[in-house]
Amino acid sequence: MPEDLRCGVFIPPWSLPLTLSPTAAIRREIEFVEFLDRIGYDEAWIGEHHSGGMEIIASPELLIAAAAERTSRIRLGTGVISLPFHNPLMTADRIVQLDHQTRGRAMFGFGPGLLPADAWRLGIPADEIRGRMADAVDVIVRLLAGEMITQSTDWYTLREAALHVGPFTRPRPHLAVASSITPSGGRVAGRHGLGMLCLATSSSQGYEVLDVNWRVAEEQATEHGQTMDRSALRLVAPFHIAASRDQALSEVQAGHERWCSYMDDTNEGGAALIGLDSLEKINEGRGAIGTVEDAVNALDGYWTKSGGFGCILIQQTYWADEEVSRRSYRTFVEEVMPAFTGSTKPRHESWEWTRNRRADLSAGSRQAATKTIQDHFAATGAGTAGPAPV
Repeated sequence: MPEDLRCGVFIPPWSLPLTLSPTAAIRREIEFVEFLDRIGYDEAWIGEHHSGGMEIIASPELLIAAAAERTSRIRLGTGVISLPFHNPLMTADRIVQLDHQTRGRAMFGFGPGLLPADAWRLGIPADEIRGRMADAVDVIVRLLAGEMITQSTDWYTLREAALHVGPFTRPRPHLAVASSITPSGGRVAGRHGLGMLCLATSSSQGYEVLDVNWRVAEEQATEHGQTMDRSALRLVAPFHIAASRDQALSEVQAGHERWCSYMDDTNEGGAALIGLDSLEKINEGRGAIGTVEDAVNALDGYWTKSGGFGCILIQQTYWADEEVSRRSYRTFVEEVMPAFTGSTKPRHESWEWTRNRRADLSAGSRQAATKTIQDHFAATGAGTAGPAPV
């Protein structure tokens, strides 16, 4: 396993419960990103939603701008910008501005939009959203490359459109495409050599196509003269770590039930669509609600199935209360990741080497101390005195 494997958090964000002040909920998300930065997480991705009452961040770019001013090292991504909802020139302009404001720490994930209610309210037919996303990605990539574009579709018109400010990050900021079950995300990612955000890793269908969709992306990349980089492959899955599996399950039980109810209310099939309708199913290799060992085993399964990836993103759920959740996040970055990547192996090897040579090393140390004492008294002519070293 690579020691440079990264860990992060995917934040939809679910602002549970509905009784929580929206002002407090938004502040909580910003403070949560600050916490992740302090304890060593590499990435945080923030979603965009416009209905349902729970996922209340309408502009992930705004939250990223605020969080960037309060953090120092964590990279911040849009997870995702729902491209069919925006003119691609406006999206590209916001990308460039945020790239400059964060001095290159911003990343940009693209998707068709997850909630059916969002597209319906905007009058966008469900069978058009993936096509619009692919079209918009193509335009944004070209704009970031400095092209001037004139073209018209049934949902936008561009006339000699070009960016009047170039990116801070050269040749462009990091871009990624959401991928779930269908091959559409892999096709778009491969066409442009972009990263992939696998959002349905925890579902049976999503898990089964981890290797398939990556293969689709590689085939598209070859066809279009691009290269896919596994370090830009990110898997999203639920984790909650405690001293025992029973404790972990107990800590998330009530919150999981509330969350499932919300998911079923906003999208038919809800939690089942992403394989999170049952805590028992999650522990069947689709994540881990349990111990450090359970989490390491889940990561190992993901690694084997996918063929390797660059970053694991914990799906933020608010199933447990804040204090308990934060303990779990600390345990994941401080114990699970080192156990999986082997970054603590040199420490263990050094300890083992020292323990196995304890008797010889200790004897040599005692002999050296005894000789030092004897040499001292011999030099002063006082003879040998003092207790024997221990």
